[in-house]
Amino acid sequence: MENALIVSSSEKSVAFFTGMLNANSCGAVTVLKTGAEARRVLSEHEFDIVIIYVPLPDESGESLSRHVASKETSLVILVVKGEYFDDMCAATEDAGVLVVARPVDRTLFKSTLRLVKSALAKLKTLRSENSALKQKIEDIKIIDRAKYILISYLKMSEQEAHRFIEKQAMDMRATRRSVAEGVLRTYES
Repeated sequence: MENALIVSSSEKSVAFFTGMLNANSCGAVTVLKTGAEARRVLSEHEFDIVIIYVPLPDESGESLSRHVASKETSLVILVVKGEYFDDMCAATEDAGVLVVARPVDRTLFKSTLRLVKSALAKLKTLRSENSALKQKIEDIKIIDRAKYILISYLKMSEQEAHRFIEKQAMDMRATRRSVAEGVLRTYES
């Protein structure tokens, strides 16, 4: 975990969570006291983990936890009184919020942080794969547009256009996308 946000108006909880995060190799820890401050900061910065200790002075924390979880950039731990645990789980589990009951057991919270760390690693891998797939799709779209132009202007067949782009890429030691972009620049301007 590179960075974390703690949203809590309780100094005791801030000290506890900061200590736990530091003991688990977390980089920077930011502390805020209200939901409004958290929303403002979250609109400008991303955090790997967000710990929300409720109640907050300006809100219950449920909507804040759902808001943070919807951004898909942070994993959220919502810390609630034991009597509200089941209700908060039911209200936030579909958003992917991890709910922990108070009083917080040190060993349980350490396990929770390990789970979050593992989930973050998996999430980063999936994001990277997703980004690579989006790039491939974009490449295919550009190459297909270039093929269409070659078919339209030079009366090539689809196979000939495909072969032309591949041969140019090999001859120029370039990517098929860069060759396709060159075709688009030539014929679309």
